[in-house]
Amino acid sequence: MAERKGSLLAKSVSKHAGRAKEKFLQNFGKVDRTADDIFDEHLENFNRQQISANRLQKEFNNYIRCIRAVQAASKSLYDCINDVYEGGWVGQDILYAQSQNLEMLWQDLSHKLADQVLLPLNTYSAQFPEMKKKIDKRSRKLVDYDGQRHNMQSLEGGGGKKRDETKVLKAREQLQQAKRTYELLNSELHDDLPALYHSRILFLVNNLQTLFSAEQVFHTETSKVYSELEAIIDKLATDSQRQSYTPRKVTYSPKINNINSNSPGSPTSTTGATTDNLPPGVLYKVKATYRYNREDVDELSFEVGEIIRVVQYDDPEEQEEGWLMGMKESTGEKGMFPANFTRPL
Repeated sequence: MAERKGSLLAKSVSKHAGRAKEKFLQNFGKVDRTADDIFDEHLENFNRQQISANRLQKEFNNYIRCIRAVQAASKSLYDCINDVYEGGWVGQDILYAQSQNLEMLWQDLSHKLADQVLLPLNTYSAQFPEMKKKIDKRSRKLVDYDGQRHNMQSLEGGGGKKRDETKVLKAREQLQQAKRTYELLNSELHDDLPALYHSRILFLVNNLQTLFSAEQVFHTETSKVYSELEAIIDKLATDSQRQSYTPRKVTYSPKINNINSNSPGSPTSTTGATTDNLPPGVLYKVKATYRYNREDVDELSFEVGEIIRVVQYDDPEEQEEGWLMGMKESTGEKGMFPANFTRPL
């Protein structure tokens, strides 16, 4: 047993030494090497494809980690929101239900990306190390073949010595064996490498379609959830304005500083609002910081961001504490609105 192991070790050392010598001679141009331009092109495509697959795998693994981190952060945030949203406030049960829906949507996205995108990508990428082993083996067998070919040429040339037919016969057999081994691997790779290279398009189509579809469903459904959540908060704002919340008294009294008849249009300050270059009858402007839906015909509805021109009440005695009279710049509609749903400009 020990003798057999020793024999195999000696054979392996001899083979490695022979390959090293052959490569050395080839690199210094002492002997020729078998060329295959078509295989070299396949190999170049393979290397480029492997780099792309590895990069995609790396970036997608990172993307999944980030998705899971945002998923955890979202759950933590909405757990907190549900805790601080008091029991007597409007829509508490809906808020909780929509928070649960949001958590399920995150979980569904995470599972889809892991199972339907990442796993196929891992399977696709796993082909490259195995194919690389086959390519490396083909390279070793090519060196063996070239080495046997050069050995045969040397024996047949004789170099001035008497030809040893026994050595020639043995060398010819070794050459034929090395050639068959190399050509078998080479032929397989001439089929396998182009097939693998062409598979990249179909793989990417399927993989990216799955990715984009999962993202599209997620964002569509979460958009619905956020719309529901926004509606709950809008309702809370309206109810608090009308019922449980007493608006702070907002007094807007223009203070004119250093203005005389010779300096028209000079800017003034009205609790933070500018009165510079305003149309006649307009006291100042405000911008909506919350959406407001009117509850009476004499009120003004508006969306967040709309600009409203504040004007005097027709009858000052009708003014209610915390309410202003104004006209929307976009439409010219006029009506009352809660001051604390806006901020002065």
